[in-house]
Amino acid sequence: MFNKNELKYNKDGLIPAIVTDVKDGAVLMLAYMSPESLDITLEGGKACFFSRSRGKLWLKGETSGNYLNVVSIKTDCDADTLLITARPDGPSCHTGERSCFFNDVYENEDEAEAFSLDGLMEMLVGRKTNPKEGSYTTYLFEKGIDKILKKVGEESTEVIVAGKGGERAETIYEIADLAYHVMVLMVEMGISLDEVRDELASRHVVDKKVKQEKMK
Repeated sequence: MFNKNELKYNKDGLIPAIVTDVKDGAVLMLAYMSPESLDITLEGGKACFFSRSRGKLWLKGETSGNYLNVVSIKTDCDADTLLITARPDGPSCHTGERSCFFNDVYENEDEAEAFSLDGLMEMLVGRKTNPKEGSYTTYLFEKGIDKILKKVGEESTEVIVAGKGGERAETIYEIADLAYHVMVLMVEMGISLDEVRDELASRHVVDKKVKQEKMK
């Protein structure tokens, strides 16, 4: 465990802190911490910073209610920057945006097309709200819940067969198929990725508590 006393603060006694969302790793904001604000954060579990413009401590969310519930704090290799993973209670930016980083300066369109589950979900929702002729996804939505559930069942079986056979590449392929069809089911039922992430996060907390009880 890193000793917080080894952190390297700048000449003003502050250290930059980057905050990311525990749900998907999105960068929410950049602020500065003093040794005192870090102690307050560690003690209360909610991110507290030092406002350079006001020259005083700043408990994020104290006025707006949009607290940052800290999950973890890491330092970089030089110990002069903090990375805070948090569960936000609301928008992190004072403008009402989820993140302070929303103004595009440059974007490489080719690289921006890189795959993500959120991107896939957005595409699936688009196929449901704006059907596209010849699209397999649109076909599934048109056939309805029974067809979608049938495909989820079929793909689940394929994963089991591939896994049982020890075929790693084939298992990866079938898992991808299953994940796609499960996400189609999610869209059909109005279930978001965040809801699934929240469910997984709650199970992780329970699992940690169970482990702690067993270790006592």
